[in-house]
Amino acid sequence: MSDFEMPQKASTILVVDDNMTSRLKMSMAVKQLGHETEGAEDGVQALERLRDGSYDLVLLDIEMPNLDGYGVLETMKADPALRDIPVIVISAVEEMEQVVKGIQLGAQDFLPKDFDRILFRARVGACLAQKHLRDQEASYLAQIETERRRADDLLHATLPARAVRELKDTNEVKPRRFDNVIVLMADVVGFTDYCDKHPAELAVRHLQHLVTRFEDITLFHGLEKIKTIGDAYLATADLLQPNAEAALATARCALEMTNAVAEVTDNWQLRIGIHTGSVVAGVIGRHQHLFDIWGDTVNTVARITAMAKPDTIFASADAWARMQDHCVGTAQGALPAKGKGELEVFQLTGLT
Repeated sequence: MSDFEMPQKASTILVVDDNMTSRLKMSMAVKQLGHETEGAEDGVQALERLRDGSYDLVLLDIEMPNLDGYGVLETMKADPALRDIPVIVISAVEEMEQVVKGIQLGAQDFLPKDFDRILFRARVGACLAQKHLRDQEASYLAQIETERRRADDLLHATLPARAVRELKDTNEVKPRRFDNVIVLMADVVGFTDYCDKHPAELAVRHLQHLVTRFEDITLFHGLEKIKTIGDAYLATADLLQPNAEAALATARCALEMTNAVAEVTDNWQLRIGIHTGSVVAGVIGRHQHLFDIWGDTVNTVARITAMAKPDTIFASADAWARMQDHCVGTAQGALPAKGKGELEVFQLTGLT
């Protein structure tokens, strides 16, 4: 499409002139080009029309009572909702100073009052074509921003906030060592048997509901969800997000998660293991990024979780040492753990 070809879509043009004859003349010329037109008798009425309606172009006389064309231009350019509407100023040929001032105030073009039909068509067409292109560009930019936000939301749903920042800054999340991290693992008891006796869709829907509750509880208490492993849920305290009361927060989180299972179904129970120590955390691989943690601490908490009976919370001796001032529990002695020998554990039953 050349600069002077009209966009396919009919446009709405506001004709502003205090002289009825001139206003009607321009309105007729606009309609002959296949566009809609509305009129305004002065600058004040023009601004009212612009704020209340939607226009693709303004044909604006300079000399008008109440508020002249210069005042209209200045107001439009100061208003974010109006500044991008193109304006063609209308002035006598001998009044070029008026035209120049109008262009300086933001008008796109000018037309003489005694305009030629071909010139009118060309200048109106050029302004509408530019408006059409600007609207397309704004639409594309809005789509790009929407997609960027979706991608950003997806990153935050996949990775912790600090990991997202590092990924954006460096294009990677390097695995690194973190000390004194509390790791919580929650395992759903009865899920496999439930799947065997019920439709898989129903079982997964209930599991989705439960994991969503776990996520809310984890976030509320300042822990960070790491991942789900089948029907198990893994979270940490004092890893990427500093938590001065990590042990107490983890105990509260574990107790609330145990109570949450009954909200979803009475067919399941929960066993939870808690341990503290050093982990390596980060992202490995180049595709389908997943933030994860590794190390003996993770293996140990898995063994402790396996020791726990349904509806119980077991904590290692190291974890209990950090939470015992705020918690109520009983020593379970040294219990055998696969691949770990015997581990001293405590059962968390409540808070002091």
